[in-house]
Amino acid sequence: MNHAPDPARERALGGVYAFTAYLLWGFLPLYFLTLAPTGPWEIVAWRILLSLVFCAVLLSVTRSWGAFGRIIRQPRLLLWTALAGAVIYVNWQVFLIATLSGHVIETSLGYFINPIFTVILGVLVLRESLRMTQWIAIGISALAVGVIVVGYGTFPWIALTLAASFGVYGLVKKQIGPRVDAVSGLTLESFWLAPVAIGQLVAVSFASGLTFGTAGVWHAVLLSLAGVATATPLLFFAAGARRVPLTVIGLLQFIAPIMQFVTGAWILGEPMPLERWIGFGLVWVALSVLTIDQLLYSRRHRGVSDVAPIT
Repeated sequence: MNHAPDPARERALGGVYAFTAYLLWGFLPLYFLTLAPTGPWEIVAWRILLSLVFCAVLLSVTRSWGAFGRIIRQPRLLLWTALAGAVIYVNWQVFLIATLSGHVIETSLGYFINPIFTVILGVLVLRESLRMTQWIAIGISALAVGVIVVGYGTFPWIALTLAASFGVYGLVKKQIGPRVDAVSGLTLESFWLAPVAIGQLVAVSFASGLTFGTAGVWHAVLLSLAGVATATPLLFFAAGARRVPLTVIGLLQFIAPIMQFVTGAWILGEPMPLERWIGFGLVWVALSVLTIDQLLYSRRHRGVSDVAPIT
């Protein structure tokens, strides 16, 4: 006899899945730093190709090639997955360049800003209307960027590029919706990027030489796990997002940037002058306003529930 799943158990399980996803994303800077002397261009190339291999294995194990075949027969979906692949490539490449050049704190700023950027995309692209508190959060965030630019003397291009690329990626995935499952989506995204990855490996081999297999067995093992490290948190997130409300995802999403901030500031000892603390402080205030607004709004509209887009 088939029994309906227990809603409370499903929500609890979804929370564990989502928490695990963000926890794994939080550890990514430390994982990529262990891959030295491999550079960011080679890491991203292997990340793409090995993700493709890993996803192909998952499709075989789960016997999902039939569903994958139905997806690739829809040109519109293929175009959306190609766009998703393009923006996630920008995100991965900038993240790796920043992480391996001593800018882990700025990557955390990008993912702190991401929820606010997503709200802005909703206005510009989806023509959504903003509540007053959301406008206040956006204004505080703009002030934070201004403080960092004027006080710290540099434009936070890494943070803004990460926020923009991941925000657009989430928007694209929202347009795709449930028509493409997480494994099939990542498979297609990796497939579209495979020629770019091969080109990067060729360029790196001529420029400085590939490091895969030249830095010891342990390094080769860690580098070969790049695909697993990429796909696993995405799959955990997909499983969690289907089971818990959007507000839970919204609260848990701060785990990864908090861990990245701690990694950069305290483990790696990256500089945090007063101007940067003020800028980050303003961002955290903006996120608090945005989070409280979302919680209150969800409480008033409990009958209207949606799950987060699978990213």
